[in-house]
This record gives sequence, structure tokens and C-alpha cells, in this order.
Amino acid sequence: MTNPGTPAQAAHMQNEFGRYFLASLAALALDVAVLHLAAAWMHYLLAASLGFGVGAGAIYLLCTRWVFGRRKLAGKAPVEFSAFVAIGLAGLALNDFVIFLAVDRLGLALLTAKAMAAGASFLFNYTARKLALF
Repeated sequence: MTNPGTPAQAAHMQNEFGRYFLASLAALALDVAVLHLAAAWMHYLLAASLGFGVGAGAIYLLCTRWVFGRRKLAGKAPVEFSAFVAIGLAGLALNDFVIFLAVDRLGLALLTAKAMAAGASFLFNYTARKLALF
């Protein structure tokens, strides 16, 4: 349902977006925890990538089991997962680019940079996944 033509469709999209937001918060909590722990012993961009990967696994499980009621590629799990991962990798590139700019160019704290990156990647990932997969 991409066109909220009726009030019921609009309510469905709002509920779905709300579930995606909650699922993203849970995945973000895992992402940030891994980032924070891993940054103590590896380069911050590697730690950010590791955290993002853990968060991506969590969000996939939540999206396919709780967030979206309709899956365009439900009968093609390997294709669906590959597309989900491809979108996630594009989101990871955006995530790391925002973190790099914020830390190296703007001199912001790592967790402040992560908050900025989380907002950018959230909007990108939701839109791309909704359009391509759900």
C-alpha cells in the first residue's frame, strides 16, 4: 500500500511506519552498543560498520516478522534477503559517510555523529525497503 487513498490505508501506513520506527530503535540500540564497545579496540569506522551490521540483522528479522504485513518477494527469500542487504549496504555507506564528515571534518563527538547518521540512514532505508520490498 503505497497510496494512502483511504483513511484505512493511511492508518495502515502510519502503523507500519510506527512499527518500523520502533524496530529501528531496537536495531539502533544494538548498533550503538556494538559501536561503543568495539570502538575501544578498533578504528571507529570499522566499529561503526560492525555495529551497523548487527543492527541490520536485527531490523531484517523485525521487518519480515513484525513490521510489514506484505512482502513483495515473500516466495523468493534469497532474492529478498539479497535486496535487503544491498539496501543495507547503501545505508551503511551513507551511515559511514555521515560519521566521517561529522567526526573528521566537523570535529563532532562520535556518538553525536552516529545520531546524525542514524537519522539519515533511517529515512533512506525505510523508503528504499518500502518501495523495493514491502
